[in-house]
Amino acid sequence: MKPKFYILPVIIIAQFFCTSLWFAGNAVIDDFAAQFNAGFNILGYLLSTVQFGFIVGTLTFALLTLVDRFPPSKVFMISALLGALCNIALLIPNITVFNVLTARFGTGFFLAGIYPVGMKIASDYYKDGLGKALGYLVGALVLGTALPHLLKELSWNSDYKIVIQSTSLLAAIGGVLIFVFVPNGPYRKPVSKLQLGVITELFGIISFRKAALGYFGHMWELYAFWGFVPILLKTYVEHHRIGIPISFWSFIIIGVGFFSCIIGGYISLKTGSRKVARYSLIISGLFCITSPLLFQLQTEIFLGLLCVWGMVVISDSPQFSTLVAAAAPAELRGTGLTIVNCIGFAITIISIQLLSYLVTKIDPSYLFVLLAVGPAIGLYSSRKQLL
Repeated sequence: MKPKFYILPVIIIAQFFCTSLWFAGNAVIDDFAAQFNAGFNILGYLLSTVQFGFIVGTLTFALLTLVDRFPPSKVFMISALLGALCNIALLIPNITVFNVLTARFGTGFFLAGIYPVGMKIASDYYKDGLGKALGYLVGALVLGTALPHLLKELSWNSDYKIVIQSTSLLAAIGGVLIFVFVPNGPYRKPVSKLQLGVITELFGIISFRKAALGYFGHMWELYAFWGFVPILLKTYVEHHRIGIPISFWSFIIIGVGFFSCIIGGYISLKTGSRKVARYSLIISGLFCITSPLLFQLQTEIFLGLLCVWGMVVISDSPQFSTLVAAAAPAELRGTGLTIVNCIGFAITIISIQLLSYLVTKIDPSYLFVLLAVGPAIGLYSSRKQLL
């Protein structure tokens, strides 16, 4: 049965609006951190606190099989509204560092009811061509992640509060859109009762386990790269003593992944998801290894190659998610996607904190070499046919 024409566009727009919450704090960190006298690298903590909240959220959702037991559109809407509230809490007058981190944790927790749930909703509608559908969805995540950087760049009075207010409003709108326009899909198979042993059952499936390991390798690189794109650009500016609009180029480098996710989705219809994922890992891994050389290049070439890196660092994500979804039993697909997201984002905390620690210890131009470990693991795990 073919879904109504507006289903996928609504899911994409809602995913885009809601995931703008993810890097809202990161995009305004310089202005925001000026309020505090924090004796630590607040950027790394802001990033990791959101990731930690997402991990706890996805683990909670997976253990309770919430997405497979309750209507996913309702779960999405409630999570979006609560995530928006946590985000707007950043604007509480005289807020403390502890409360900032608590608010970001809450945002991450409720993002667990947005990102993987959006993929679950898509899988309930698109049994065939799921790689293409998830390409659009992850592309929406990419744009949502990059959006705060653009909002900051376009802010007419340089007020960081506009970024927080805008992303909170968009998230609330996205949640309502899903609830109103996207009911349960035709391929949804709800679970009637709590199943606490479901995670062990899922990882007992060989194709599921291999797809998950590939995704974990990809995640080691992805969010550390996204989170430190501004640092990468600042390092280049300092080395060459030139001016680059860092927020604008951060948006471009992250946001260009939107197109590669969609292109990869269409390619996967002909070649399969595994090949798209592997070639993306190979190219992004090469960028990690050769990243110190990028800082020696002319500005135009440097920025152009960063855009290519921004494309391949994310283009494998929807394809690994497609492999995970296809390997999981239909009635446990939502939980399968959620638990893989949970572990994958736990891995991002390690890589983000590692780079946060080393950024003051070594020349920042060598930081990204360490991210090559992820693509190497992903390639090893996907060396044979996953499905």
